[in-house]
Amino acid sequence: MRRYLALLVSMLIATVAQANDSSASATSKPIKPAAKESRDKEESGSSDKKDSKKSAKESKETKESKEALQPDELAAKIAEKLAVIRKDKEEATRAAPRPVVRPAYSQVRRTEPAKAKEPEHGSAAVVAAMGGHGAVHWSYQGETGPQNWGKMNPANAKCDSGDRQSPIDIRDGIKVDLEPIMFDYKLSGFNVIDNGHTIQVNPAAGNYITVMGKSYELAQFHFHKPSEERISGKSFEMVVHLVHKDIDGRLAVIAILLERGKAHSVIQQVWNNLPLEKNEAMTALTALDLNLLLPVKREYYTYMGSLTTPPCSEGVLWMVMKEPVEISHEQLAIFSRLYPMNARPIQKTSGRLIKESN
Repeated sequence: MRRYLALLVSMLIATVAQANDSSASATSKPIKPAAKESRDKEESGSSDKKDSKKSAKESKETKESKEALQPDELAAKIAEKLAVIRKDKEEATRAAPRPVVRPAYSQVRRTEPAKAKEPEHGSAAVVAAMGGHGAVHWSYQGETGPQNWGKMNPANAKCDSGDRQSPIDIRDGIKVDLEPIMFDYKLSGFNVIDNGHTIQVNPAAGNYITVMGKSYELAQFHFHKPSEERISGKSFEMVVHLVHKDIDGRLAVIAILLERGKAHSVIQQVWNNLPLEKNEAMTALTALDLNLLLPVKREYYTYMGSLTTPPCSEGVLWMVMKEPVEISHEQLAIFSRLYPMNARPIQKTSGRLIKESN
Protein backbone atom coordinates (compact mmCIF):
# COMPACT_ATOMS: atom_id res chain seq x y z
CA MET A 1 0.00 0.00 0.00
CA ARG A 2 2.76 2.47 0.90
CA ARG A 3 4.59 1.67 -2.35
CA TYR A 4 1.49 2.43 -4.43
CA LEU A 5 0.89 5.69 -2.52
CA ALA A 6 4.49 6.86 -3.07
CA LEU A 7 4.26 6.06 -6.80
CA LEU A 8 1.01 7.99 -7.26
CA VAL A 9 2.31 11.00 -5.28
CA SER A 10 5.48 11.03 -7.45
CA MET A 11 3.35 11.02 -10.60
CA LEU A 12 1.26 13.88 -9.20
CA ILE A 13 4.33 15.99 -8.38
CA ALA A 14 5.90 15.36 -11.83
CA THR A 15 2.68 16.30 -13.66
CA VAL A 16 2.19 19.49 -11.64
CA ALA A 17 5.83 20.50 -12.23
CA GLN A 18 5.51 19.89 -15.97
CA ALA A 19 2.33 21.96 -16.15
CA ASN A 20 3.92 24.82 -14.21
CA ASP A 21 6.94 24.80 -16.50
CA SER A 22 4.70 25.06 -19.60
CA SER A 23 2.75 27.95 -18.12
CA ALA A 24 5.89 29.81 -17.07
CA SER A 25 7.50 29.47 -20.49
CA ALA A 26 4.33 30.72 -22.18
CA THR A 27 3.96 33.81 -19.98
CA SER A 28 7.65 34.81 -19.77
CA LYS A 29 8.38 35.43 -23.52
CA PRO A 30 10.14 38.77 -23.92
CA ILE A 31 8.27 41.39 -25.96
CA LYS A 32 10.57 43.14 -28.40
CA PRO A 33 10.21 46.95 -28.43
CA ALA A 34 8.66 48.10 -31.66
CA ALA A 35 10.12 50.94 -33.64
CA LYS A 36 8.38 54.24 -33.63
CA GLU A 37 7.52 53.84 -37.24
CA SER A 38 5.91 50.46 -36.66
CA ARG A 39 3.88 51.84 -33.73
CA ASP A 40 2.63 54.60 -35.98
CA LYS A 41 1.67 52.08 -38.62
CA GLU A 42 -0.15 49.90 -36.05
CA GLU A 43 -1.99 52.87 -34.67
CA SER A 44 -3.03 53.82 -38.15
CA GLY A 45 -4.01 50.24 -39.00
CA SER A 46 -7.55 49.19 -39.32
CA SER A 47 -9.58 48.32 -36.26
CA ASP A 48 -10.21 44.86 -37.73
CA LYS A 49 -6.56 43.89 -37.37
CA LYS A 50 -6.57 44.90 -33.66
CA ASP A 51 -9.68 42.93 -33.01
CA SER A 52 -8.12 39.93 -34.74
CA LYS A 53 -5.02 40.03 -32.52
CA LYS A 54 -7.11 40.46 -29.38
CA SER A 55 -9.22 37.41 -30.23
CA ALA A 56 -6.10 35.36 -30.94
CA LYS A 57 -4.60 36.37 -27.58
CA GLU A 58 -7.77 35.46 -25.68
CA SER A 59 -7.90 32.09 -27.44
CA LYS A 60 -4.30 31.38 -26.47
CA GLU A 61 -4.92 32.27 -22.79
CA THR A 62 -7.98 30.06 -22.71
CA LYS A 63 -5.96 27.15 -24.07
CA GLU A 64 -3.18 27.70 -21.52
CA SER A 65 -5.77 27.88 -18.73
CA LYS A 66 -7.21 24.57 -19.81
CA GLU A 67 -3.76 23.01 -19.89
CA ALA A 68 -3.08 24.39 -16.40
CA LEU A 69 -6.23 22.70 -15.04
CA GLN A 70 -5.19 19.22 -16.14
CA PRO A 71 -2.84 18.55 -13.11
CA ASP A 72 -5.68 19.40 -10.72
CA GLU A 73 -7.95 16.92 -12.42
CA LEU A 74 -5.18 14.27 -12.22
CA ALA A 75 -4.67 14.99 -8.52
CA ALA A 76 -8.39 14.56 -7.93
CA LYS A 77 -8.37 11.22 -9.74
CA ILE A 78 -5.33 10.07 -7.75
CA ALA A 79 -7.01 11.06 -4.48
CA GLU A 80 -10.16 9.22 -5.54
CA LYS A 81 -8.12 6.08 -6.40
CA LEU A 82 -6.29 6.23 -3.07
CA ALA A 83 -9.61 6.46 -1.24
CA VAL A 84 -10.90 3.36 -3.07
CA ILE A 85 -7.70 1.40 -2.27
CA ARG A 86 -7.87 2.44 1.39
CA LYS A 87 -11.54 1.43 1.62
CA ASP A 88 -10.85 -2.00 0.08
CA LYS A 89 -8.03 -2.61 2.52
CA GLU A 90 -10.20 -1.68 5.52
CA GLU A 91 -12.98 -4.02 4.36
CA ALA A 92 -10.50 -6.87 3.87
CA THR A 93 -9.12 -6.28 7.36
CA ARG A 94 -12.59 -6.40 8.92
CA ALA A 95 -13.49 -9.57 7.02
CA ALA A 96 -10.33 -11.47 8.02
CA PRO A 97 -10.74 -13.48 11.30
CA ARG A 98 -8.63 -12.16 14.09
CA PRO A 99 -6.34 -14.68 15.76
CA VAL A 100 -7.47 -15.57 19.27
CA VAL A 101 -4.82 -14.57 21.72
CA ARG A 102 -4.95 -16.82 24.73
CA PRO A 103 -3.23 -15.88 27.95
CA ALA A 104 -0.28 -18.06 28.69
CA TYR A 105 -0.85 -19.96 31.86
CA SER A 106 1.85 -22.02 33.47
CA GLN A 107 0.73 -25.55 34.04
CA VAL A 108 0.22 -26.08 37.72
CA ARG A 109 0.01 -29.65 38.82
CA ARG A 110 -2.64 -30.21 41.41
CA THR A 111 -1.43 -31.97 44.45
CA GLU A 112 -3.93 -34.58 45.53
CA PRO A 113 -4.26 -35.07 49.26
CA ALA A 114 -2.76 -38.29 50.51
CA LYS A 115 -5.43 -40.93 50.72
CA ALA A 116 -5.70 -43.41 53.51
CA LYS A 117 -4.85 -46.93 52.50
CA GLU A 118 -7.90 -48.53 50.95
CA PRO A 119 -9.30 -51.75 52.34
CA GLU A 120 -7.35 -54.72 51.05
CA HIS A 121 -7.69 -58.44 51.28
CA GLY A 122 -4.98 -59.68 49.00
CA SER A 123 -4.29 -59.12 45.32
CA ALA A 124 -6.09 -56.82 42.87
CA ALA A 125 -9.84 -57.48 42.63
CA VAL A 126 -9.66 -60.23 45.22
CA VAL A 127 -8.22 -57.85 47.78
CA ALA A 128 -10.90 -55.26 47.04
CA ALA A 129 -13.63 -57.86 47.28
CA MET A 130 -12.54 -59.05 50.71
CA GLY A 131 -12.47 -55.43 51.78
CA GLY A 132 -16.24 -55.46 51.42
CA HIS A 133 -16.65 -52.95 48.58
CA GLY A 134 -18.40 -53.99 45.39
CA ALA A 135 -20.65 -52.60 42.68
CA VAL A 136 -23.49 -54.85 43.90
CA HIS A 137 -24.42 -54.57 47.56
CA TRP A 138 -24.30 -57.78 49.53
CA SER A 139 -24.99 -58.56 53.16
CA TYR A 140 -25.24 -61.38 55.66
CA GLN A 141 -29.02 -61.78 55.69
CA GLY A 142 -32.13 -61.50 53.54
CA GLU A 143 -32.19 -61.37 49.76
CA THR A 144 -28.60 -60.13 49.58
CA GLY A 145 -27.36 -62.72 52.08
CA PRO A 146 -24.88 -65.60 51.55
CA GLN A 147 -27.44 -67.91 49.92
CA ASN A 148 -27.75 -65.43 47.03
CA TRP A 149 -24.18 -64.14 46.68
CA GLY A 150 -23.49 -66.38 43.70
CA LYS A 151 -26.63 -65.18 41.89
CA MET A 152 -26.06 -61.46 42.41
CA ASN A 153 -23.05 -61.18 40.13
CA PRO A 154 -21.40 -63.59 37.65
CA ALA A 155 -18.08 -62.77 39.30
CA ASN A 156 -19.41 -64.42 42.46
CA ALA A 157 -20.09 -67.78 40.81
CA LYS A 158 -17.62 -69.56 43.10
CA CYS A 159 -19.81 -68.67 46.07
CA ASP A 160 -22.29 -71.28 44.75
CA SER A 161 -20.19 -73.67 42.67
CA GLY A 162 -16.81 -73.74 44.42
CA ASP A 163 -15.64 -76.91 46.17
CA ARG A 164 -12.85 -75.26 48.21
CA GLN A 165 -14.92 -72.70 50.07
CA SER A 166 -14.38 -71.15 53.51
CA PRO A 167 -15.11 -71.18 56.39
CA ILE A 168 -15.25 -74.81 57.44
CA ASP A 169 -15.70 -76.81 60.60
CA ILE A 170 -12.12 -77.89 61.29
CA ARG A 171 -12.02 -81.46 62.51
CA ASP A 172 -10.21 -84.75 61.87
CA GLY A 173 -7.00 -83.00 60.96
CA ILE A 174 -3.76 -84.88 60.41
CA LYS A 175 -1.30 -84.09 63.20
CA VAL A 176 2.15 -83.41 61.80
CA ASP A 177 5.20 -81.33 62.56
CA LEU A 178 4.09 -78.22 60.76
CA GLU A 179 6.70 -75.61 59.91
CA PRO A 180 6.43 -72.72 62.40
CA ILE A 181 5.05 -69.46 61.07
CA MET A 182 7.78 -66.84 61.23
CA PHE A 183 6.24 -63.48 62.17
CA ASP A 184 8.11 -60.29 61.28
CA TYR A 185 5.67 -57.71 62.60
CA LYS A 186 6.86 -54.22 63.53
CA LEU A 187 5.49 -51.23 65.39
CA SER A 188 3.34 -49.67 62.67
CA GLY A 189 1.10 -46.74 61.94
CA PHE A 190 -2.44 -47.66 60.89
CA ASN A 191 -5.90 -46.43 59.98
CA VAL A 192 -9.34 -47.87 60.68
CA ILE A 193 -12.30 -48.01 58.31
CA ASP A 194 -15.88 -49.19 58.65
CA ASN A 195 -16.51 -50.57 55.16
CA GLY A 196 -20.14 -51.48 55.71
CA HIS A 197 -19.41 -55.17 56.36
CA THR A 198 -16.82 -55.11 59.14
CA ILE A 199 -14.24 -53.00 60.95
CA GLN A 200 -10.97 -53.17 59.05
CA VAL A 201 -7.48 -52.08 60.04
CA ASN A 202 -4.90 -51.08 57.42
CA PRO A 203 -1.38 -51.10 58.84
CA ALA A 204 1.63 -49.46 57.28
CA ALA A 205 3.73 -51.56 54.90
CA GLY A 206 6.58 -53.72 56.08
CA ASN A 207 4.92 -56.48 58.16
CA TYR A 208 5.58 -60.04 56.96
CA ILE A 209 5.14 -63.70 57.67
CA THR A 210 7.19 -66.55 56.23
CA VAL A 211 5.72 -70.04 55.98
CA MET A 212 6.35 -73.04 53.77
CA GLY A 213 9.27 -71.26 52.17
CA LYS A 214 7.24 -68.22 51.06
CA SER A 215 7.03 -64.67 52.33
CA TYR A 216 3.73 -62.81 52.58
CA GLU A 217 3.12 -59.18 53.49
CA LEU A 218 0.27 -58.14 55.77
CA ALA A 219 -2.34 -56.16 53.81
CA GLN A 220 -5.03 -55.70 56.46
CA PHE A 221 -6.95 -57.37 59.25
CA HIS A 222 -10.65 -57.33 60.10
CA PHE A 223 -13.23 -58.89 62.44
CA HIS A 224 -16.19 -61.27 62.27
CA LYS A 225 -18.85 -62.03 64.89
CA PRO A 226 -19.29 -64.83 65.71
CA SER A 227 -16.17 -66.63 64.51
CA GLU A 228 -16.61 -67.98 61.00
CA GLU A 229 -14.41 -71.02 61.69
CA ARG A 230 -15.42 -73.77 64.06
CA ILE A 231 -13.13 -76.21 65.79
CA SER A 232 -14.78 -79.63 66.03
CA GLY A 233 -18.17 -77.95 66.00
CA LYS A 234 -17.28 -75.25 68.54
CA SER A 235 -17.86 -71.58 67.67
CA PHE A 236 -16.10 -68.59 69.33
CA GLU A 237 -17.22 -65.06 70.21
CA MET A 238 -15.28 -63.45 67.38
CA VAL A 239 -12.35 -63.97 65.03
CA VAL A 240 -9.64 -61.73 63.58
CA HIS A 241 -8.54 -62.44 59.98
CA LEU A 242 -5.05 -61.18 59.12
CA VAL A 243 -4.81 -61.11 55.33
CA HIS A 244 -1.39 -61.41 53.66
CA LYS A 245 -0.25 -61.72 50.05
CA ASP A 246 2.98 -62.73 48.36
CA ILE A 247 4.74 -61.10 45.40
CA ASP A 248 2.65 -63.24 43.01
CA GLY A 249 -0.61 -62.09 44.57
CA ARG A 250 -1.39 -65.37 46.33
CA LEU A 251 -3.21 -65.01 49.63
CA ALA A 252 -2.46 -66.37 53.07
CA VAL A 253 -4.91 -65.68 55.92
CA ILE A 254 -4.16 -66.18 59.60
CA ALA A 255 -7.26 -66.55 61.78
CA ILE A 256 -7.03 -65.71 65.50
CA LEU A 257 -10.03 -66.87 67.51
CA LEU A 258 -11.36 -64.52 70.22
CA GLU A 259 -13.11 -65.65 73.39
CA ARG A 260 -14.60 -63.72 76.28
CA GLY A 261 -12.13 -62.81 79.02
CA LYS A 262 -9.94 -59.84 79.85
CA ALA A 263 -9.56 -56.74 77.70
CA HIS A 264 -7.13 -56.82 74.82
CA SER A 265 -4.87 -53.78 74.37
CA VAL A 266 -4.57 -54.00 70.57
CA ILE A 267 -8.32 -54.35 70.05
CA GLN A 268 -8.95 -51.44 72.42
CA GLN A 269 -6.49 -49.35 70.39
CA VAL A 270 -8.50 -50.16 67.25
CA TRP A 271 -11.83 -49.33 68.92
CA ASN A 272 -10.37 -46.00 70.11
CA ASN A 273 -9.91 -45.05 66.45
CA LEU A 274 -13.29 -46.09 65.06
CA PRO A 275 -14.38 -43.61 62.37
CA LEU A 276 -17.59 -41.64 62.79
CA GLU A 277 -18.73 -42.36 59.21
CA LYS A 278 -18.69 -45.47 57.06
CA ASN A 279 -16.05 -45.68 54.32
CA GLU A 280 -14.04 -42.83 55.81
CA ALA A 281 -10.69 -43.97 57.16
CA MET A 282 -9.60 -42.74 60.57
CA THR A 283 -5.81 -42.42 60.86
CA ALA A 284 -4.49 -43.21 64.31
CA LEU A 285 -1.98 -40.94 66.02
CA THR A 286 -0.30 -43.87 67.75
CA ALA A 287 1.54 -46.91 66.44
CA LEU A 288 0.29 -50.48 66.69
CA ASP A 289 2.36 -53.41 67.98
CA LEU A 290 0.90 -56.29 65.97
CA ASN A 291 2.91 -58.87 67.88
CA LEU A 292 0.62 -58.26 70.88
CA LEU A 293 -2.31 -59.52 68.80
CA LEU A 294 -0.81 -63.01 68.48
CA PRO A 295 -1.41 -65.88 70.93
CA VAL A 296 1.50 -67.04 73.04
CA LYS A 297 1.43 -70.52 71.52
CA ARG A 298 1.79 -70.57 67.74
CA GLU A 299 0.41 -74.02 66.79
CA TYR A 300 -2.14 -73.93 64.00
CA TYR A 301 -4.46 -75.75 61.62
CA THR A 302 -4.00 -75.33 57.87
CA TYR A 303 -6.04 -76.09 54.77
CA MET A 304 -6.75 -74.63 51.33
CA GLY A 305 -9.91 -72.56 51.10
CA SER A 306 -11.39 -69.35 49.74
CA LEU A 307 -12.36 -65.82 50.60
CA THR A 308 -15.32 -65.78 53.00
CA THR A 309 -16.91 -62.82 51.20
CA PRO A 310 -17.80 -62.24 47.53
CA PRO A 311 -16.37 -63.13 45.04
CA CYS A 312 -15.41 -66.19 47.18
CA SER A 313 -12.21 -66.74 45.17
CA GLU A 314 -10.42 -69.99 45.94
CA GLY A 315 -6.72 -70.84 46.27
CA VAL A 316 -6.32 -69.13 49.67
CA LEU A 317 -3.92 -70.66 52.22
CA TRP A 318 -5.62 -70.70 55.62
CA MET A 319 -3.83 -70.97 58.97
CA VAL A 320 -6.08 -70.99 62.04
CA MET A 321 -4.28 -70.52 65.35
CA LYS A 322 -5.19 -73.24 67.84
CA GLU A 323 -4.96 -71.04 70.95
CA PRO A 324 -7.69 -68.35 71.30
CA VAL A 325 -7.01 -64.79 72.47
CA GLU A 326 -9.18 -63.09 75.10
CA ILE A 327 -11.39 -60.04 74.58
CA SER A 328 -13.50 -58.30 77.23
CA HIS A 329 -17.28 -58.19 77.42
CA GLU A 330 -17.21 -54.42 76.86
CA GLN A 331 -15.05 -54.78 73.77
CA LEU A 332 -17.39 -57.42 72.39
CA ALA A 333 -20.36 -55.17 73.05
CA ILE A 334 -18.81 -52.30 71.06
CA PHE A 335 -18.42 -54.45 67.95
CA SER A 336 -21.89 -56.00 68.46
CA ARG A 337 -23.48 -52.55 68.28
CA LEU A 338 -21.99 -52.10 64.82
CA TYR A 339 -22.20 -55.69 63.51
CA PRO A 340 -24.28 -58.11 65.57
CA MET A 341 -23.66 -60.85 62.99
CA ASN A 342 -21.29 -60.76 60.02
CA ALA A 343 -20.20 -64.36 59.56
CA ARG A 344 -20.66 -66.60 56.52
CA PRO A 345 -22.19 -70.01 57.26
CA ILE A 346 -19.99 -73.10 57.39
CA GLN A 347 -19.14 -74.59 53.97
CA LYS A 348 -18.62 -78.21 52.95
CA THR A 349 -15.21 -79.70 53.50
CA SER A 350 -15.50 -81.71 50.25
CA GLY A 351 -12.77 -84.17 51.22
CA ARG A 352 -10.07 -81.51 51.76
CA LEU A 353 -6.94 -82.42 53.65
CA ILE A 354 -6.57 -80.57 56.99
CA LYS A 355 -3.29 -80.58 58.84
CA GLU A 356 -2.57 -79.42 62.38
CA SER A 357 0.49 -78.92 64.55
CA ASN A 358 1.39 -81.68 67.03
